[in-house]
Amino acid sequence: MKSKSKTKRGQNKRANSAREATPASSVKLSFPVIAMATSVGGLKALSVILAGLPADFPAAIAIVMHLSPDHKSILAELLNSRTQLVVKQAHSGDILCPSSVFVAPPNHHLSVAKGGRLKLSSSGAEKVHFARPSAEPLFASVAAVYKRDAIAVVLTGGDGDGSFGVQIIKDKGGKVIAQDRPTSENFSMPETSIQTGDVDFILPLDKIASKLKELVGDGKRQEDSQASPETLSLRPVYPEPKVS
Repeated sequence: MKSKSKTKRGQNKRANSAREATPASSVKLSFPVIAMATSVGGLKALSVILAGLPADFPAAIAIVMHLSPDHKSILAELLNSRTQLVVKQAHSGDILCPSSVFVAPPNHHLSVAKGGRLKLSSSGAEKVHFARPSAEPLFASVAAVYKRDAIAVVLTGGDGDGSFGVQIIKDKGGKVIAQDRPTSENFSMPETSIQTGDVDFILPLDKIASKLKELVGDGKRQEDSQASPETLSLRPVYPEPKVS
């Protein structure tokens, strides 16, 4: 039974890899794009969410996690082993496509240009919220290109990263999800976004994948918020994680 499951998963991965190799001219652009940002506790959070998404998930995902620039990152490889989706480290020129996940490399901001083409900043680009990569360039660019098809997910982490970007996502008609306090290892990032008043859903970690499936199902969006941003006290900012 276990071997059959692994075989099916491998077939799904190969199918998604073939989709990823589709020429840019034939890639459908009218699909949702989910931009995720995290820091401390991010590996666990991302693993839980991606494990809960099916192989035919009809959205593309781009991820920024605060990583140490002094260590080679194997974040993409770790996540790829924990989900049915295809996960790879992003390179300039990659094209977003459904059922695929692109992870920002250490020391480079990740953004999206017209046509879903990914762009990496130089390693000398200015840090944002003390971070490179930062959520802000990713969120802002996804909002500009995908508008109502943009979804931001702010997960456990410090330094308030993403709080400006979620406002742009909302201004363009997108949706915003924030991880709740009890399931966050560091609540600073989600909390700062919540305090903007632009978060639609405040959810425990194990409920985020199901909400994403609901939001992208049949290309429809939920118009009603399920949670109202609460007034919360600030917590200390912790050091950035080292994933190597």
